[in-house]
Amino acid sequence: MTLEQAIAETIARHPLLAAADGRISTAQGLLEQAALRPNPRLAFQVENLRGPWQGSFNYARDTDNFVWLSQTIETAKKRQYRSELAGVNRQVAESARLLLQQQLVARVKQAWWNAVGTERARVIYEETQKTFAQIVDYHVIRVREGSMAEADLIRVRLEAERFALAANNATLSAERARIGLQREMGRSEFGTLELADTLEKPAVAATAGERAELLLARNAIAAARANQQLQMALARPNFDVLGGYKHTMGQETALVGLQIDLPVYNKNQGNVAAAVAEIRVAENNLKASEAVVQAELKTAEVEVRLRKKQVDETLGPLREQAMDTARIAQAAYREGGTDLLRLLDAERLRLETQLIFVQALVEYRIAVVNLETARGANQ
Repeated sequence: MTLEQAIAETIARHPLLAAADGRISTAQGLLEQAALRPNPRLAFQVENLRGPWQGSFNYARDTDNFVWLSQTIETAKKRQYRSELAGVNRQVAESARLLLQQQLVARVKQAWWNAVGTERARVIYEETQKTFAQIVDYHVIRVREGSMAEADLIRVRLEAERFALAANNATLSAERARIGLQREMGRSEFGTLELADTLEKPAVAATAGERAELLLARNAIAAARANQQLQMALARPNFDVLGGYKHTMGQETALVGLQIDLPVYNKNQGNVAAAVAEIRVAENNLKASEAVVQAELKTAEVEVRLRKKQVDETLGPLREQAMDTARIAQAAYREGGTDLLRLLDAERLRLETQLIFVQALVEYRIAVVNLETARGANQ
């Protein structure tokens, strides 16, 4: 699996993104509902009903019958403002999904390079373990020939066991890292995963986009302003018009009417004040988000530059020097030009510098990921 495939699977199948898609669908349904007009009402009313024990009774003559239709007429563009607010809320849901996608992609990239690094460390331990196995075999032969003290063989075997234990721990760490990567990808079943990547390949930052945090903050401001318009419109009363039929005492007449709320006590002033305050909150959140984004971008740029310099100018040459030293120490030891302790020290140094170099490469890769995230890259 490549990193691009891991990202594509995360975007396509992660349960959290599926839940975010559901919230967008919910917002779309509310948008459709907001654009609907109020339903008309049908009313039927009968008056002057009484029982036969109260005297003669003729339904057609003695009752009053009313049938009418009423329709609420919304004023002050309430339906328009309600639709605008629902539309902005849908944009808020979309920007929240984009933010979640950016965060998940960043976490997958970080887990990916951590898994690649731990796998590389496992391979280094495995190679070191094979090297020490050859050294042990060499000492066994020398001891049998009587050319070396058995104490040196015991010392070499002890060192080999230490490396074997470290190799087992490295294998466990690599397996944990692969499981962690699959967890970040949204998988619920964890299988064998072969990572088709190397730490040494050139690091190219993904194309910059827009930070979802800023988009979400701007949409929050738009939603707060749309809510203010709606709350101000709700302060204006609607009115109901009605028309129908009336039958009373054998006479049939038309029925018309008008109903309107009188805004004496409730002028929606509390909701209007809350909406105005929410605008200020959203604007301040945007300012805070802009400051955080600028700080993260500056920090990420500095970190990438320093991590790359550390790899290229310090740890890379040091690693090569340690490997040369280990090869020279092995050759010199076989020729009797150095003692066992110097050989073991050279092997430890080679292992430590290789592991430090791998860790530096992983940190450099993660720094590039942080830079991509700071720039708003989606993949």
